[in-house]
Amino acid sequence: MSTARLMQMAAAGVDADVWTDPDLANASYDNVSFSVASQDGIPIAVVFRDNGEAMYIAGNGTDTVYQYSLSSPWGASSLSYASKSFSVASQETAVSGFDFSPDGTSFFVSGSGTDTIFQYSLSSPWDVSTASYSSKSFSVSSQDAAPGGVKFRGNGEAMYIAGGANDTIFQYSLSSPWDVSTASYSSKSFDVSSQDGNPKQMFFSPTGDKLWFIGLNTGKLYELGLSTDFDISTASYNSVNFSFASQDSLPTGVFFKPDGSKLYSAGISNDTIYQYSTD
Repeated sequence: MSTARLMQMAAAGVDADVWTDPDLANASYDNVSFSVASQDGIPIAVVFRDNGEAMYIAGNGTDTVYQYSLSSPWGASSLSYASKSFSVASQETAVSGFDFSPDGTSFFVSGSGTDTIFQYSLSSPWDVSTASYSSKSFSVSSQDAAPGGVKFRGNGEAMYIAGGANDTIFQYSLSSPWDVSTASYSSKSFDVSSQDGNPKQMFFSPTGDKLWFIGLNTGKLYELGLSTDFDISTASYNSVNFSFASQDSLPTGVFFKPDGSKLYSAGISNDTIYQYSTD
């Protein structure tokens, strides 16, 4: 890695000894999975706690966020339902995306029923049973009438949605970090229709020079490169993708372990979370 890139990572607060860009072209299934069918038949997004001891899914079937425990951090084979959940049906009955703030005190839900991003607060960080609606929201209908995945920059100053109506990823600015009610459209976007016409959950590299997104129609994960970190208008397709078809033909969610060595996907064909190696 170049000295310039190491300096950029240090400036962004990223430990170069921790994160390594995943080798998506050579990723392989670990033969490890966990069914969430008992909670929801349409797991639309998956997020892990920063220490790998908890996992969360957003269920489109029940419009609920569910929490799971891992007795072995980052090991999906050790998952169990924590019997903790929170319904967002009072705000949205067509949940399409989900993301957490890094400190676990807030989570965000996108909905294709209202074309809106909703914000929730947790009185006990990372415990979804302590969540409550923050009475904060932001409509993205001017950009897309079918928002899918939602993703925030690590500093909370930018938000991205995967638009299913226009097959485009849109970027927004937040004048107050992690307060979605202060969002505004940045007039920046990237058309992904050449890769997939139904983009779902996204994941950024810590420094923002790469973005991965799920394509529901093709059943693949695609890698984009950004020439300006976190600026989606500078994105280009890296001609790298990974197919989930052998495990689930309808993938919706994606998450990487903080060191980039493991990939997790959510699939709605089998209502299951799958684990892969990427190093």
